[in-house]
Amino acid sequence: METLLTYRGRAVTAADVEAIRSLIAAHPQASRRELSQWLCRAWNWVQPNGALRDMVCRGLMLALDRGGWIELPPVRYRPPNPLAQRSPPRHAPVDTTRLAVALSQVRPLELRQVRRTPAEAVCNSLIERYHYLGYTQPVGEHLKYLVYGQGRELGCLAWSSASRAVGCRDRFLGWSAQARRRNLRLLAYNTRFLILPWVEIPHLASHVLGLVSRTLSTDWQRRYGHPVHFLETFVDPERFRGTCYRAANWILLGRTTGRGPSKEKTPNRSRKEVLGYPLHRRFRELLAEG
Repeated sequence: METLLTYRGRAVTAADVEAIRSLIAAHPQASRRELSQWLCRAWNWVQPNGALRDMVCRGLMLALDRGGWIELPPVRYRPPNPLAQRSPPRHAPVDTTRLAVALSQVRPLELRQVRRTPAEAVCNSLIERYHYLGYTQPVGEHLKYLVYGQGRELGCLAWSSASRAVGCRDRFLGWSAQARRRNLRLLAYNTRFLILPWVEIPHLASHVLGLVSRTLSTDWQRRYGHPVHFLETFVDPERFRGTCYRAANWILLGRTTGRGPSKEKTPNRSRKEVLGYPLHRRFRELLAEG
């Protein structure tokens, strides 16, 4: 049957459109949210953790409405956008005494996953205050970690869903466009990595990267119902050399085009180095699976 629209990897046929029209007609008083949730259940359109893909489904229905294939009911309520109105993280007091010791003196380190715990506010505060990019609220799947040694905070990391398309990364992985759309969730992006400025411990950063590489997939599985098989990050070569990543055996994959998500053909930002780290020896095979 002819495909009318492909949205987020799902092909929508004329029969699908007719089913959605019937759903709308059968529930004339239903809101867009209710219609989306009913459609998700009818299609068994769920996330790996079992939650309905409600927002994706609403986006699909909106695209069909704008294309003239269906007519959605009027919008009843526009909730405030918490991301647009979000206040900067509050300052969290931590011990800022200079710590200049050998790595052996603070081992074993504690790597604590703090997403949705009281310590998440500390992580956000440290990134906002001491990372040169500041704090931005992640979108989609994400985890955050605090690193402790000698009972005090030494640094923090933030991970989120991977970038949708990165040329050098995709060539390295060797996956098709279809496999990328299907398995992008199996990659994680290191959005922030901070060793606190008063902490002077040689080799600490690369050691932390080694620790997180051994626990991230399990933590992701626990939170989102699926593992991750490959890690990525971007390094601005005008500011950093990415030494800790290279020391932790991350692989230089190439550079970005400098265009970001824009459709413009001319660069609109600095070109970043792209580094990656496989978490499974069969990562290419796993990422290419249907």
